[in-house]
Amino acid sequence: MTDEINYSNNPLHGVSLKQVVSELAQHYGFEILYAYLNINCFKTNPSTESSVKFLKKTDWAREKVEAFYLYQYKSLPRASAEQFERPPRDRIVPPDQVPGPPAVLSLEDAERLREKRARKAEQHDRESAQRPERGRRPASPRPSPAAGNDDPWAKWRK
Repeated sequence: MTDEINYSNNPLHGVSLKQVVSELAQHYGFEILYAYLNINCFKTNPSTESSVKFLKKTDWAREKVEAFYLYQYKSLPRASAEQFERPPRDRIVPPDQVPGPPAVLSLEDAERLREKRARKAEQHDRESAQRPERGRRPASPRPSPAAGNDDPWAKWRK
């Protein structure tokens, strides 16, 4: 019995990372890629070769770029919660979902998205600060030195 899954409907199937980066860079440019993905390889001396070299070494960045390719460039609908847990190359795209035209992106939209993410993160930080931490004991206060024993070497002196 074989448990082979058909990934042929996934737009990443059979596409190299270099092809993904070059398509994205040709269509959007490195400035837009940096604005949306916030990965430094698209800002500091950007090139397809250097970006691919970095992305091959860094799993989180590669997955971020591949997800951007699927959902912005290929305009696929959002993945289900189960599929979202998988890396983009392992996601199964239903046969009725076909890639669409690339999304129109701008630097202004990227700035609005960045501000929205910052507000969400700030709200999350405020909410987590109000919640008591489970499983951690409160820090015990340090014992203060006894009155009159200001000299830490006093007990060794005679």
